[in-house]
Amino acid sequence: MSIWYSEISRDLSALPACIDYFYKEMGEAKTEIKLSGILEKQAALLPGVVENRFNQLQEIEAILEYLNIELRKIRSRTFKKFLENYQRALSSRDVEKYVDGEDEIVNMEKLINEFALIRNQWLGLIKALEVKGFQINNIIKLRTSGFDDASI
Repeated sequence: MSIWYSEISRDLSALPACIDYFYKEMGEAKTEIKLSGILEKQAALLPGVVENRFNQLQEIEAILEYLNIELRKIRSRTFKKFLENYQRALSSRDVEKYVDGEDEIVNMEKLINEFALIRNQWLGLIKALEVKGFQINNIIKLRTSGFDDASI
């Protein structure tokens, strides 16, 4: 079990290492999707694999939500700065446009976008594991029906 959520919530500078970790794990997980070898062994291992990878997906989701919370915090602080410290009175809509262009906001949105991409790739991985389970079930049903020569 990874502790990346705790690490990121303490220090955002750990985010690049976290991203590298999840990309590495995704590469390893892609080997688990392949359906080869002894079918019974694959069927026995699948629940543990799904549980492990789903837990990692949940950690990614938690980190992504934390990043969104941080973005809202930065946006609020920047919004307040523009309302209180700008030389002329600005409408809320004007302030929103200025806030959206701030470097700190843009950089955080880019980080969130990259992490959302990782999350989406992990969702695809989980879907592939579900399909693997479905295919194992189909092959077992074929064998039960007498089609023992069904191969993978």
